[in-house]
Amino acid sequence: MSDAIVALVTMYSTGVCPYCIRAEQLLTQRGVAKIDKIRVDLQPERREEMMTRTGRRTVPQIYIDDTHVGGFDDLSALDRAGGLMPLLTRSA
Repeated sequence: MSDAIVALVTMYSTGVCPYCIRAEQLLTQRGVAKIDKIRVDLQPERREEMMTRTGRRTVPQIYIDDTHVGGFDDLSALDRAGGLMPLLTRSA
């Protein structure tokens, strides 16, 4: 079994969000090569989509495949608890 990153990571973000930057750094450290970033500051209609989809107003909002992880604090807590890598590397 391979430990390759197979998950699709999507992150709602803005251009000047320190938590978005930290989330991206953590994901990169865990081996994620590509993050599908949706810039809600450049596409305001996508903010409405994010709020409908997540029930939250703040960025980042991170999805791993169809699993809503939440924001940076949620991502960091998931990583500390050992739950991030299994989400990123689960077998198809």
